[in-house]
Amino acid sequence: MNSLRVLGGLILAACAFGASAQSYPTRPVTLVVPFAAGGPTDVAARALGQAMEKSMGQPVVVENKAGAGGTLAVSDVARATPDGYRILIHHIGMSTAPALYRKLSFDPLKDFEYIGQVLDVPMTLLVKTGLPVNSVKELAVYAKANKDKITLANAGLGAASHLCGLLFQQAIEVDLTTVPYKGTAPAMADLLGGQVDILCDQTTQTIPQIQGGKVKALAVTTTKRLDALKDLPTAAESGLPGFDLAVWHGVYAPKGTPRPVTDKLNASLQAALKDPAVVKRFADLGAIIVPADKQTPDGLARHLKAEIDKWAPIIKKAGQYAD
Repeated sequence: MNSLRVLGGLILAACAFGASAQSYPTRPVTLVVPFAAGGPTDVAARALGQAMEKSMGQPVVVENKAGAGGTLAVSDVARATPDGYRILIHHIGMSTAPALYRKLSFDPLKDFEYIGQVLDVPMTLLVKTGLPVNSVKELAVYAKANKDKITLANAGLGAASHLCGLLFQQAIEVDLTTVPYKGTAPAMADLLGGQVDILCDQTTQTIPQIQGGKVKALAVTTTKRLDALKDLPTAAESGLPGFDLAVWHGVYAPKGTPRPVTDKLNASLQAALKDPAVVKRFADLGAIIVPADKQTPDGLARHLKAEIDKWAPIIKKAGQYAD
């Protein structure tokens, strides 16, 4: 009799969970950002969250949970109740973490349900105004002649600026002195102050500095020029063939989140990416909304797997790991 009661209770709980999934959401949804407020991913999350509220019918609250190169927040969401009320937005770091970290408390390919890709953020290769170069070719020559003096800043291990720096050094076949910072803001501050020579970072952070003439921009890292920086050549145009890097972002839910919930989240995501305010906001930042076929769970799953395969050998060759 007791076993029948337990079984009956489980059936009732499953029915209640299913009904809850169908009526989702009935309360605010938390969108977790693995980085501090004001950074590129945070900017994207807040624009996206405001637009998603319109179709969700509930507030989408952005929560910043910085630490451990973004892995702290990813682990947190991986362990969250799979009910759709705690979801994650993360950038390219989701694909580089398996190669960068010797010990990782989550598996990007097994511990999440995929909601969809959001946008690609190009990067720009910058140098301080006092550096005597005005093109990527000139920088490559100068770097080879001054490799023990020139410094390359980044926002920390695994940051987009770190990854871009790895690609750049491999492309010009020179190992530079790298200077890691605890975020983009202090790295940019030292570039502006002339304490470091080179920084490669996302357009969401660099466009104001470029347009203000506070830094020299040498190239954009994508294969096409940007409307927001029409005069800035691509890295390929500048003598680095095959150099193509955009910081992509995706939205995830914990593994086991019911299909009706992930369907609702994906529909809301796709509606948000058509919102005129979101389109304009991202365009102003030089960010590119991904095509519709990438805004799907399958699109994100395919891209994540391909990016993991892409970055593993690059990181292994660089020999830069975190404990």
